[in-house]
Amino acid sequence: MIGSLTLDQLRVLVTIADAGSFSAAGRKLNRAQSAISQAVATLENVQGVTLFDRAGHRPQLTDVGRVLVGQARIVLAGAGRFEAVAAGTREGIEPELAVAIDPLVPTAAFIDSLHALRVAFPHLPVSFSTEGLGGAERRLRRGEAALAFCILLGGPSDDLAALPLLGVELIPVVAPDHPLAQLGRAATRADLDEHAQLVMTDPSAPDGPSHGIIGTKVWRFVDLGRRLDFLLAGFGWCRMPEAFVAPHLADGRLVRLSIEDDPARASGPVTIYAAHLRDRPLGRAGAWLLNDLRDRFA
Repeated sequence: MIGSLTLDQLRVLVTIADAGSFSAAGRKLNRAQSAISQAVATLENVQGVTLFDRAGHRPQLTDVGRVLVGQARIVLAGAGRFEAVAAGTREGIEPELAVAIDPLVPTAAFIDSLHALRVAFPHLPVSFSTEGLGGAERRLRRGEAALAFCILLGGPSDDLAALPLLGVELIPVVAPDHPLAQLGRAATRADLDEHAQLVMTDPSAPDGPSHGIIGTKVWRFVDLGRRLDFLLAGFGWCRMPEAFVAPHLADGRLVRLSIEDDPARASGPVTIYAAHLRDRPLGRAGAWLLNDLRDRFA
């Protein structure tokens, strides 16, 4: 049965439902009413169902007809997306765009760029994943993402095209009732050794490069939000993106921690890169997203 089904038959069925009659559908499709009636009769015969009740002055959809009109809309929409993706590919647009980001990447500008991407490329299938530290780069290298917004702790390698997007200032913070917040002076290394430092880590390489670890008691997290929960609960101190914790600093749920001879001050902000494999250049949509996000961060 499905082999005899055509998109034209489904289009006729949906047009009748929208226009309200066979004659109105004929006018909308620029066809004779007899051609519309024949298309419906063929569809009913092939599928073995009655789509319209013809007992009254004007044919009315049957119960199964109403259900199948809904299914026809889904099929036609899918066919439209099929054609749009094929047409976009001919114009240099990726058939799909997979994006991955590390947890320290600011999300507000990224969300705005994704909204804008949807408007600019409405038929582009986009997949998105958030990762633990280092996960976005790993997805990129496995071919599971075309574009990654990530921290390259070891620095950019030759096989990556990596564009610095922005620097994220990580500031040391702690809950106000934590012992470190009660010192009344800058915390020393000895002070920090007495308490847990909450750090972001790469779950696949927990002994890999890390940023800003000072203490010897380390609690490791993959998710930035979960680490914030433990921070607010007073389980330790950590470095957080300043913009991320600004509301908690303002309402007193966190306080900034002063560290004596803090080595992180010398290293400066953490750099967020936009990266893709050099042998897999971005298509039009990926390049558009990158340029839009770069403008927003600028």
